[in-house]
Amino acid sequence: MEFLLASGIGWITCCGLWLLLRGRSFTVVLGLTLLGYAVNLFIFASGRLWRDAAPILQGAGSVADPLPQALVLTAIVIGFATTGFVIELALRSRHDNGSDHVDGREPGVGAERKERP
Repeated sequence: MEFLLASGIGWITCCGLWLLLRGRSFTVVLGLTLLGYAVNLFIFASGRLWRDAAPILQGAGSVADPLPQALVLTAIVIGFATTGFVIELALRSRHDNGSDHVDGREPGVGAERKERP
C-alpha cells in the first residue's frame, strides 16, 4: 500500500511539474494546483492513518497525531485563495498582453506584432 501511495504522489508531482513548464497561463495554474495536491497528500500520508485512536491523550492506548490533518486543512484553504489570485493574475495578463502565453509573447511571432498602448 505504501508503494501505491508513493507512486500516486510521484505521478501527481510529475504531472504538475510537466504542466508547470508549459507556456500557457492556464496550464501553469493547473500545474500549481496539482503540486499543491501532491504536497497535501504527502503531509497527510506522513501522519499515518489511525483506527480507534483518540486525537487527544486520554490515558493508556494509542493516540493519533492531529497535526498533519490540521496542516492539510490549512493548506487546502490557502491553496484555494492562492489559486483564485493566480487565476486573476493570468486573466489580467491576458487582457493587458493580448496573449495567454506566460511571457506575453506568442512563439513564432516576431517584432512585426503591434504593441498595444
